[in-house]
Parts: sequence; C-alpha cells; structure tokens
Amino acid sequence: MREIKINARLEHPGILGLKNASFIDGRLVMAFPIGVETLAQRLARRLSRQTAWEWALQMIDAIAFAHENRVLHLDIKPENFILFDEHRIRLADFGLARLARGEINASGSGTLGYIAPEQAMGRPSFRSDVFSLGLVLYRMLSGELPKYPFSPPLPGIRRLRRSLNPELLEGLKKAIEPIPARRFRDVVAMRNAICRLRRPFRSHLSGHNVS
Repeated sequence: MREIKINARLEHPGILGLKNASFIDGRLVMAFPIGVETLAQRLARRLSRQTAWEWALQMIDAIAFAHENRVLHLDIKPENFILFDEHRIRLADFGLARLARGEINASGSGTLGYIAPEQAMGRPSFRSDVFSLGLVLYRMLSGELPKYPFSPPLPGIRRLRRSLNPELLEGLKKAIEPIPARRFRDVVAMRNAICRLRRPFRSHLSGHNVS
C-alpha cells in the first residue's frame, strides 16, 4: 500500500505509472504498462554512447523529479528501468521507496552491487540514490560496473577518459564517492551539474559503441 501511495505522487514521463490496483481473491494486484525489456537485458548487447546518453538524461530527470517530491527510491538498478518504444525509459518498482520526513527508517535493504554503503547500514538519504544512479550510468557509458569497495583504477576508466567530456567524467566520479558528503546532495543537484553539458562526449568519439 505504501508503494501505491508513493507511486501515485509521481506523475512523470520517466516514471512507470500505476494503471490499476485492486484486490483479487484476497490478494493486492497492481497493473503497470508493459515495456519492451529492462535496461539490464539491453545492456547485454552493444549500446551506442549517444543512446546511453539519451537514456541517462531521462533517468536523471525522473529521479530528480522523485527527489523534488521528497521520494527516495532506494533500489536504483538496471533491472528497475523499463524500456519502451521511441527511446523512452521509465523507472519502476517503488517497493523500497520512502518519503523523506525527518529521519528515514530503513532496514538496509537494496541490491548488492548498487546499494550505497550508508544505505546498507540502514542510514539512507537522497545521496544514496545518487550513488546507485551513478553506478548505473557508469556501467551504461563504460560497459563496466565498479565493485564496492572500489580499488583504483576503476574498471573502464581509461575508456571513459578517452571518450567523455572531463566535466561529465568528474560528475560520474562525484556521484559514486563512497563518502556521502562528497556526493551531490540529491539527483536535482546532479541534474543541474550534468545535464547542462552541451558536449557530453569528446566529439570524435560521440557515436561509438559501448562494448
């Protein structure tokens, strides 16, 4: 019921909307639009950087909208982004989401590989969503997923240095800082810093694929 109430607050083209919720034979059943596939499934195939960037902008905007409405998702991962026709991508599954009202009580639930370290200890914040989103974007743009605790050099970092605008690379690195205070305060701030870039890629590599 909490997921239904939270999802109802978030009417946005980048968030998977709830079509219906009702009790059937004593069970609560929720119905959502059906997409083509998940981002996790799509990442198993080659992806152009331009497509990755188009999706990244949509993902950032959707989560920024959630944060503007005081909603923490707390389970941002490729499996929870659903692809639709016309290059649309939508954030799904608000089962772990919380409204930010004072101190947030959470059990430390999340997905291994994407959960922020402080969230795993039961102290999530908007910065926790920044961390998880940063890892999803890093994987999309590099083809590699850094494993926490990070050890330098990060996997795929040389490829990103060759292909990304240095400001975008710094933004990604800031998003996945292990220490929360060193990250963007929320995805609204992340959007303000990253989405204003006119040239996310070094021009001679803008159309290349992520392997």
